[in-house]
Amino acid sequence: MQHMMTRFRILGPLEVEGPDGPLALGGQKQRALLAVLLLNLGRVVATDSVIDKLWGEDPPRTAATSLQNLVSQLRKLLGADAVETRPPGYALHAEPDDLDLTKFERLVRSTRGAPAAERAATLREALGLWRGAPLLDLAYEPFAQGEIRRLEELRLAALEERIAADLELGHHAALIGELEALVAEYPLRERIRGQLMLALYRSGRQAEALKAYHDGRRALVDELGIEPTPELQQLQAAILRQEGGLEPATRSGASRDDHYAEILRAIAAGRLVPVLGPAASAAGLPPLAEVAAHLAKLFKTPAEHDGELTRVSQHVALTQGVGPLYDELHELLGGEFEPGPIHRFFADLAGVLRARGEPQPLLVTTAFDHALERAFADAGEDVDVLTYLSVGRHRGKFLHVRPDRSMRVVEVPNEYADVAPGERPVILKVHGQVDAAPEREWESFVVSEDDYIDYLARTDLSNVVPVLLAAKLRRSHFLFLGYALQQWSLRVFLHRVWGDEKVAYRSWAVQPGAGTLDRDYWRQRGIDVFDVELDEYVESLGARIEGAAERVAV
Repeated sequence: MQHMMTRFRILGPLEVEGPDGPLALGGQKQRALLAVLLLNLGRVVATDSVIDKLWGEDPPRTAATSLQNLVSQLRKLLGADAVETRPPGYALHAEPDDLDLTKFERLVRSTRGAPAAERAATLREALGLWRGAPLLDLAYEPFAQGEIRRLEELRLAALEERIAADLELGHHAALIGELEALVAEYPLRERIRGQLMLALYRSGRQAEALKAYHDGRRALVDELGIEPTPELQQLQAAILRQEGGLEPATRSGASRDDHYAEILRAIAAGRLVPVLGPAASAAGLPPLAEVAAHLAKLFKTPAEHDGELTRVSQHVALTQGVGPLYDELHELLGGEFEPGPIHRFFADLAGVLRARGEPQPLLVTTAFDHALERAFADAGEDVDVLTYLSVGRHRGKFLHVRPDRSMRVVEVPNEYADVAPGERPVILKVHGQVDAAPEREWESFVVSEDDYIDYLARTDLSNVVPVLLAAKLRRSHFLFLGYALQQWSLRVFLHRVWGDEKVAYRSWAVQPGAGTLDRDYWRQRGIDVFDVELDEYVESLGARIEGAAERVAV
């Protein structure tokens, strides 16, 4: 094996340090070979690929022999087993943290879902591994050009995330100097410019924040002929309006325990409405992106419609009709999918609440499948289901499916009192559902652009659902699980419930890795972002509910 405690550094000039200090590397070709192997640490790099990277498209006849000599020299330097010959080439072996790049990537990954203070500290540690431009002494090697750009992009992305965490912690004034220097160095990088605008605005320097925007717009138009992204334009508009959502969260330093305590109080009072989005899906259910890709391929959708389910569905509905579209969606989404941890959590919660004499939950979901209902059935829980009808003679209304499987269309929502939230769990399926019955009479999918436009144009949701559910929606805290900023279903749902207003009760969104613009968007709605993985979140919440139950029992 290689010498113990050998450290490799490529985030700056290429360096190797053994237990007794720096190791003397040979000439440029040996350094280049080591860099190629380090960039593929633990993976085999084919001999032909190495020769191409070291000598280019016209290598000398002796290139293969020269490569063998270079490998032999590296083995003398690093240890006989450090560089393995494994067809079709060579692999360098080391512990991941023995290379500064892999340690950097590990530290960055570990910040996902961590509180802001922890994210900032860990990202500072990761960025502290950089000693200058990556592979500095190999900057003119052709093979290194793309890698250098990739590594520099990794550094900038981590730097932006560290600044985002510092902004979340309220350190805006201290960041201005650093951000001004970064904007001068990277004038076309819009996230950094947006962070500068936000830091200036929060420091009482609104005019300078707007000037930073106009300077960036001028640079983009002059150099690239394009306007700023919609996100940056929205930030400028929010600054002009002096929106309260731009201010740092007053509880940004609050602990996770504080957050979970608030959630527990809302649950106990019967005032928490979980909203389950696409990421809170059943096991095995195809992601919406895969559904879009399948439809696009099957119906030969033009390239300009690819990738976006609403656009693909719109094209299919217009060219083939709603029937073929629904047939395919039924096949893709109509299986018996296994409930996920989030479904099981809320199904089990119903029993806990009943034992404590507390109100049963109202859950909102945009899913079309029946995994959530199955989770309640597996837990032995009766549940009322109300599903939106987007087609047929009852279009725009909700269908009530009672626990005994009898059904009734909600014709007059303001008079419908056959479902009472709190008495038993209620699932509100706001985008329709798959109908497993052979007739498929009640199958409905809010999925195409026209569906969303029609859904948006109708009166607000609280005037379409039964009166008691509407009252609960207006007087509840919301917990959004599995949504991201760019998703149509989220924006449409928010508009249907609240129009342009903020939520009336403090609400939360669990969005792993939410960026600054995502957070600002949520705050404009009066919603606090909690950055943690969904499964981890419900596991932690479940542990606290169990702990609370044990304390009550004692």
